[in-house]
Amino acid sequence: MPTDLPFVVATLIRRGLLAPGPPVRVAAQLNALRKWGFSLAGELRQAAARDPGRVAVVDQDGRETSYADLLDRAERLARGLRSVAGVRAGDRVGVLGRNHPGLIETMVATTLLGADAVLVNTGLSAGQLVTVAGEQRLRVLVHDTEFTDRTLGLPAEVRRIDERQHAELVAGAGRAPRPGGRRAIPGGLRPPPRDGRTIVLTSGTTGAPKGAQRRNPTGFGPLVSIIDPIPLHVRNRIMIAAPLFHTWGYAALQVSFALRATIVLHRRFDPAGTLAALVAHRCDALFAVPVMLQRLLEVPPPHPRPPLRVVAVSGSALPGGLANTFMDAYGDVVYNLYGSTEVSWASIATPADLRAHPTTAGRPPHGTRLAILDDEGRPVPTGQVGRIFVGNGMLFEGYTSGAGRASHDGLLDTGDLGRIDGDGRLFVDGRADDMIVSGGENVFPAEVEDLIARLPEVREVAVLGVPDDEYGQRLAAFLSLHPDRTLDADAVRDHVRHHLARFSVPRDVIFVSHLPRNATGKVLARELRSHYD
Repeated sequence: MPTDLPFVVATLIRRGLLAPGPPVRVAAQLNALRKWGFSLAGELRQAAARDPGRVAVVDQDGRETSYADLLDRAERLARGLRSVAGVRAGDRVGVLGRNHPGLIETMVATTLLGADAVLVNTGLSAGQLVTVAGEQRLRVLVHDTEFTDRTLGLPAEVRRIDERQHAELVAGAGRAPRPGGRRAIPGGLRPPPRDGRTIVLTSGTTGAPKGAQRRNPTGFGPLVSIIDPIPLHVRNRIMIAAPLFHTWGYAALQVSFALRATIVLHRRFDPAGTLAALVAHRCDALFAVPVMLQRLLEVPPPHPRPPLRVVAVSGSALPGGLANTFMDAYGDVVYNLYGSTEVSWASIATPADLRAHPTTAGRPPHGTRLAILDDEGRPVPTGQVGRIFVGNGMLFEGYTSGAGRASHDGLLDTGDLGRIDGDGRLFVDGRADDMIVSGGENVFPAEVEDLIARLPEVREVAVLGVPDDEYGQRLAAFLSLHPDRTLDADAVRDHVRHHLARFSVPRDVIFVSHLPRNATGKVLARELRSHYD
């Protein structure tokens, strides 16, 4: 018996996934997983087999789609993509859209055919989209209508399918009723000769986005790694505000299907609209990126407040003090997952972790190995900074270009620097390529950024290194202030000087109306550096 099987079983029981049910449905659920595995299609099939009438998705207009109907629509779309666009196993289908049920249908339909879904960032320009289509060898691009103009430059061999054509493909194949008027669980598609993969594009904040091939889970282990520290339960109501094309939003979708949850989606994140939806749909959980928590705190809290038990964030650094400020308003519900497109997850910070150490990334969950190594691959002492290496069952399979990442003893390099304290908590100091050397001293911009973020006048801040003729590099701080608040550059420098060494004081303090961010909330450093071009 695998050594971790008792832990996996105990966690599944604790989260309600092994609760008894109608024998016929339980058998159909297990059979779906046996035939289709733990891919997105397999997870949707098991949910539709066990809870066919349960609401799977609620869209921005309040329209509800059951698990049986969602699978039916995905199967119809799969047949349409195969017959009309010629999609076969091994092809690549680009998916460009906001958070809505049609995006999920396309992801699942692609997987049902054994094709690879390439999740395209909605922030890409027309030129970047052409580059991605070529590099990823897209056969088809399924896109929201709002992006039509951006797709006009694609080569003719890339078939474009917009929302209207998507609807026509879904409507093109009906589902025959069973005798007596009861509708059958959708069928008619067999498991493909190869498993479809999901290709997630890296954020591209410092260069062109790369396609990272994500592996499909082979069992319950990856799910348990998430739901053991994060108390999500079967049939929760979960709002996914993080973009579904991003690793974190996609992970939220996988977890939601596994839990047979009801998923609430809005096409775009709007703080007031999100809070209203959390209340209206009685959401237990919210998946978001950190900047969304900042925005939620800027609008008056609703009454009554949403019944949230989990606010799970990932995708970028959690600014200093944000977690505790949010928990002061909404309860101890924030869980921060540190990871990347390449390593999936590395550590998870619970509310207790964040209350004790607001900047911690937490501890590695079950089945994850974490090591802090020096440049020669040797472990560094507790508390010292080194390169963060991670091992788990969901490390990516490499970039579509054929390139990989540095690894050591089965652990993958995250590209970040960090340290582990005496209690086993991880602290991330920032990207290895963000660290600057100023006057011979190593400086981590993230540490300075976190400190400045604690000033009450500061709405958001980014600190980065810029060229300096005398010192080689120097720090520049870009700040956006809260409305009706004032702050001068000397006060910012004095604040940093009081808490950190002199070489950490930013020489440049630049006030801006807002920080440029991509669709996943990450600051676009290259746009800030354009101030120095």
